[in-house]
Amino acid sequence: MIDKISGRVSYAVLGFGGFLGLGNDHYPLPWQSLKYDTELGGYVTGITAKALEGAPKYGERSDWNWADDAALRGINAYYAVPVA
Repeated sequence: MIDKISGRVSYAVLGFGGFLGLGNDHYPLPWQSLKYDTELGGYVTGITAKALEGAPKYGERSDWNWADDAALRGINAYYAVPVA
């Protein structure tokens, strides 16, 4: 998710669960929780499958309300990431 005012990336969305991309849940992750791994050529996170069990999420047939400031604060609080 890109912040409309600053133009900076604020959140990435991780698809997890399901089978072959079907039935995935979507987990908004604070951008600060990701690190770029040059050897892998992609982003990695230390978030475990166990940690995702109680994480904020939405299903593939629904949308996240990115305008809900309380929900965004909840994501950052869940992952213990300060609001930028």
